[in-house]
Amino acid sequence: MTNQDVLLADFAHARAGDKGNTLNVAIFAFESRHYAWLEQHLSEAAIAARFDHRHPHKVTRYCLPHLDGMNFVIEGALEGGVNQSATLDRHGKSLSYLLLGMRLSPPDG
Repeated sequence: MTNQDVLLADFAHARAGDKGNTLNVAIFAFESRHYAWLEQHLSEAAIAARFDHRHPHKVTRYCLPHLDGMNFVIEGALEGGVNQSATLDRHGKSLSYLLLGMRLSPPDG
């Protein structure tokens, strides 16, 4: 991270949801020209590192280039899911903001 890094939320929006103990986070570029930048920086490894404190078992990325977005399926990130978790956000809805809070090197243009 450098002083020139930018906030992901300034370039994309996201939405999160759940299925059991699996978190889905979809992210979409505000502008088509930034999709390749998102694809470059938001790898499965980068997302796994961002959610590391939630101890995910596996992260799978599904690229949606015609929609300028991607969906991340993060298995094991919801502490057991709605019926088992004692967290305030059992559905993981607020976790899209964890992703949008990432700081990245700025896109070219």
